Amino acid sequence: MNMTARGSFRSHLFLSVFSLVMIYPLLWWVGAAFKSNAEMSSPALFPTHWLWSNFTEGWVALPKYSFTHFYINTFELILGVLITSVLSCSLVAFGFARLHFPLKNVWFSILMVTLMLPSQVTLVPQYIMFNAFGWVNSYLPFYVPHALAGGHGGPFFIFLLIQFIRGIPRELDESAKMDGCSWLGIYWRIILPLTKPALVTVSIYCFLWNWDDFFGHLLYINSVEKYTVGLALKMFVDSQSKLPWGELLAMSLVSIIPSILVFFMAQRHFVDGIASGAVKG
Repeated sequence: MNMTARGSFRSHLFLSVFSLVMIYPLLWWVGAAFKSNAEMSSPALFPTHWLWSNFTEGWVALPKYSFTHFYINTFELILGVLITSVLSCSLVAFGFARLHFPLKNVWFSILMVTLMLPSQVTLVPQYIMFNAFGWVNSYLPFYVPHALAGGHGGPFFIFLLIQFIRGIPRELDESAKMDGCSWLGIYWRIILPLTKPALVTVSIYCFLWNWDDFFGHLLYINSVEKYTVGLALKMFVDSQSKLPWGELLAMSLVSIIPSILVFFMAQRHFVDGIASGAVKG
């Protein structure tokens, strides 16, 4: 074995061992979802007896509501946020990329500044404002900001779409205007269909970020009836003195399945959207 092959073997061996160390907690989590409480302290990856009942019992373990109800709530919240965010952000991006209006560069600079603004800075004033509007314990604190091209990730989505739209030839706009199409018609009939890869990327980001937004859901949703999946998992800790670890881990494992499916089903569009935006920008 020559020196190059030996060095390559060592590198691959090191990366493989390091990867196993990094992935061990995830593998333990999967195995623990099938364990009993007595086996939770064991460092073994997999249980001696596989308890599939953790999933069936965990699904209906919480009082009054099953996880079917919490999944419906979560998808109701996420789909509303996703639709409003995609439409509003794409419309704002179209305006910045195609239209000319006073102080355009100033407003764009302000948009870029908000990308660097931590969400914790606006957390308190937002809560005070939404509480004054009577929106707390509803989904309006999530719907309305995204409908106005704000919300979690809004500035990033706008910037990504601007970069993509700038790569679309302006000759298409001019041809549509000669045919009597308005700016809104150009946006709806030409720009929006051509930005499909970027819109899919924005949709994936929006879905994943809002699915994982435990703190935002905890802050604005108070009643169990409106709880999302993340908040329902928290109830396992509050509902019983003896924590059912197997059922909790089983439901937490089930809770990440939608995110994994969405990412892998749309992975090709996700990569195309990122690459196209980077090249065309």
